[in-house]
Order: sequence, then structure tokens, then C-alpha cells
Amino acid sequence: MHLSSRTIGKALVINVEAPRIDAPSAIQFKDQMRDLTGSGVARVVLDLEQVGFVDSSGLGAIVASMKQLATGQVMELASLSPVVEKVFRLTRMDTIFTIHPNVAAISDDKSAS
Repeated sequence: MHLSSRTIGKALVINVEAPRIDAPSAIQFKDQMRDLTGSGVARVVLDLEQVGFVDSSGLGAIVASMKQLATGQVMELASLSPVVEKVFRLTRMDTIFTIHPNVAAISDDKSAS
């Protein structure tokens, strides 16, 4: 599991450079997310373009990463594959996260809120 980050506008974009977020990688994912989001940047966008599969442990790790954010930080998602998007829709997590079709669709308007 490898995560990388970059800044686009006022958002910290974290790329998941792995094909899966599942039980074997969930703890490592959460630890890396904690390290990357500790700077306190208000808007965090998780880019899942390379992720083709998320199981219940992976979903739990993404939710846990959102919950470990500091007050005033928000996590959004981008570039979900159809399979991953279906997991978020079936679990109704699509009502919890703002989901963007891709990173290019991120608008700085939301960073002001």
C-alpha cells in the first residue's frame, strides 16, 4: 500500500497507489492517512482512481480515516471505479462523502465552507 499526496488549489489530494483497499492493507492505509492528514489542511480529497476493489475492511478504513480528521477538516472522494462506487452506494456511504467523478472536477468553492 502506497499513498502519495499533492496540493490542488486549497485541497490536499491523496492518491491511493494500490489496486485494493482490503483487510490486509487496512491498518497500513489508516496509518498513512493519519500521517498525511496531520497537517490540518481543511479539505482532503482521496483519489481512488487506481483502486478497483474495496472490501468491508477497506470501507471501514476509509471511514475511520475520515473520523480521525481534526475538527474543521473534511474528506471527499474522487475517481471511483464502478465497482468501488457500487460499494459506497450499497452501504449508503455515498450520502456521507462528497464524491467527484475525477480530480479535475474538484472545485475550490467547497474549500471555503
